[in-house]
Formats: sequence, structure tokens, C-alpha cells
Amino acid sequence: MSTSATVNEREEGLAFQPKFDASGLVTCVATDAATGHVLMVAHMNDEALRKTIATGDAWYFSRSRNALWRKGETSGQTQRVVEMRTDCDQDAVWIRVEQTGAACHTGRHSCFYRKVDTADGGTRLSFVDADRQFDPGKVYRK
Repeated sequence: MSTSATVNEREEGLAFQPKFDASGLVTCVATDAATGHVLMVAHMNDEALRKTIATGDAWYFSRSRNALWRKGETSGQTQRVVEMRTDCDQDAVWIRVEQTGAACHTGRHSCFYRKVDTADGGTRLSFVDADRQFDPGKVYRK
């Protein structure tokens, strides 16, 4: 994987040349390969990206823990990568995955379980597809 490229090479070329941000990360969107539903958004550093490509398992970098992690290593809720794509300027990655169980650490299938509603000039959230598939307190021992 090369990380230095001209704009034209990055946007039109066939070399995978991820453009990491100042923190050394690229944004990753994970969707369910079977349904197309968005499961989660996370970040990958160079090591997570390399491990994902090498193993076919989704690896991420946790900004809050400042640590590399394989999806499902604690919960068993794994992601097997079916396809990986990058956007036009290679600063984001999209992975289509076979999700085992829930993708969200809250125990829900997707991290996107709340809808933003507008009413009376304001906004509030409402739950959609919010049933839990596991109890995070038991799985993560919080």
C-alpha cells in the first residue's frame, strides 16, 4: 500500500493509496453485505487497514482507547469482509461485511438505531430498529 500520490493518481489510478488524516486515520463505513444496511462507522489506522486486508476480518482503531481492535474479539459479534472499496480521494473506506450478531456495542444490529425527527422548529431522536441482540453489560462486564 502506497500513501504518497498526486491527486490524479489517487483519484484515477489503480493503486490503493489511502490518504490518512492528521491523526493517521481513515474513516470506515461498514454495511451488511446481504441487506445493504449501514452497520457502523469507525476508523482504521495503517495497521488496522493492513490486518483487515490480510485476514478478511474487520480491524479498527479506537480513538477513545487509542488501541487497535478486531471486531468481535470481546463480544463474538464479528465482521467478515466481503468487499472493500475506497472513495474518490481515498480518505474513506467502505467495507461490505457478513455480520455475525450485532454490530453495535449497545447490543443492537446497527449503530444507527435512532432517527432524527424535526417538529416545532426543533429536533429530537426516536428509536427505530432498536431491539437489542445481546446485553452489553454481560458481554463487556461494565
